[in-house]
Amino acid sequence: MTRPDTLTGMAQMERLTLRGARLLDPDSRLDAVEDLHLAGGRVLAIGAAPDGFEAERVIDCAGRWVMPGLVDLAARMREPGLEYRATLESELRAALAGGITSVCCPPDTDPPLDEPGLVEMLKYRAHTLGGPSLYPLGALTVGLRGEVITEMGQLSEAGCVGFSQPGRLPADTQGLLHAIQYASTFGFTVWLQPQDACLGRGGVAHSGRVASRLGLPSVPVVTETVAMHTILELVRATGARVHLCRVSSAAGVGLLRQAKEEGLPVTADVAVHHLHLTDVDIGHFDSRFRVEPPFRDARDRDALGAAVADGTIDAVCSDHTPVDDDSKHMPFAEAEPGLTALELLLPLLVKWQSEHGLDLLHTLGAVTKRAADVLSVEAGRLTPGAVADLAVFDPTHAWRPGPSTLRSQCVHTPYADYELQGRVGAVVLAGRWVGLDG
Repeated sequence: MTRPDTLTGMAQMERLTLRGARLLDPDSRLDAVEDLHLAGGRVLAIGAAPDGFEAERVIDCAGRWVMPGLVDLAARMREPGLEYRATLESELRAALAGGITSVCCPPDTDPPLDEPGLVEMLKYRAHTLGGPSLYPLGALTVGLRGEVITEMGQLSEAGCVGFSQPGRLPADTQGLLHAIQYASTFGFTVWLQPQDACLGRGGVAHSGRVASRLGLPSVPVVTETVAMHTILELVRATGARVHLCRVSSAAGVGLLRQAKEEGLPVTADVAVHHLHLTDVDIGHFDSRFRVEPPFRDARDRDALGAAVADGTIDAVCSDHTPVDDDSKHMPFAEAEPGLTALELLLPLLVKWQSEHGLDLLHTLGAVTKRAADVLSVEAGRLTPGAVADLAVFDPTHAWRPGPSTLRSQCVHTPYADYELQGRVGAVVLAGRWVGLDG
């Protein structure tokens, strides 16, 4: 099924040659300046053109990086029900501007994605807009109330790629066990954020000196580790595949590493801003830094980075959560958590990789092939036969995030007016070239 050409700058599928780009493919370990040939919506060849191939369009990509389109494991689209914060159209445009061609969205909309009709409507809306591939997570429980298990089979048929209970774990651990058992019976992956139902409830900042100095209610690390112990015990009991969303602490990384060494079927992600920021960055109650889980201390940040570098953490996500002005322009403790990050995911990841001298291909794998593997979708590769979903990145483009440069309906970011190096200038979406202005 082809995606209609409704987004600005979308061209019809054609035979393309991208000339002289630095091709980066984490899956095949390709890092070379070569020509790339596309046809029929797929990668045809790298290097010399195949016999008989004539490009309808040759695009000079000298000085650009061409890589698989990014796969973002956590981006809230806010539809249905929260369109005053963002719309599906605005956020899919923002995703393309960030080089993201596959987006996984949590089910915590209004109403939650607990009915097949809601999922089908969301998928249809995304299809008609012609943007990135949208992969919804279904609600694990009806209304996300942690009580009654949803009809996972029907939700899967409607297009859900897994089932999630965003935010804190349900207080009823037995009910959570039954839900995980049910999901495991059908081979579905359960996505859980390790946050205990009670510990740290009402907290807004990492439990430490900064929260004490500012007088802010805190969220201790045990909020994460107690929940993670619970989740891992349930995995041991059921054999279910579980994805841990937004690990935030060194202690959590330690538990994850032990679980993987044990061979448990668990994967995990971290939000890109948690690789950079700490609780010290809150400064003087700057609500742009209000996120969940909260920014922790430098030791936690460094442990998260080390876990991405050694593969313990499988993927890096944007954790894009649009928040309207009325909900963000509040005292820190009252402001709603969330930030815009779709367009910052790649520049911030490359900045982190460069600052720490890490392997570029391995780092990019956290937003391409390894992220696609978590979703079990065909994406994140740049090899002959792969779907031609690509990001074209200019590593020399300096820019500042702000209302005039961000396409998301939400512009609240800790990086407002901070100069970033590198920006996506175009994407190829299922074989179609999509140019991006600015």
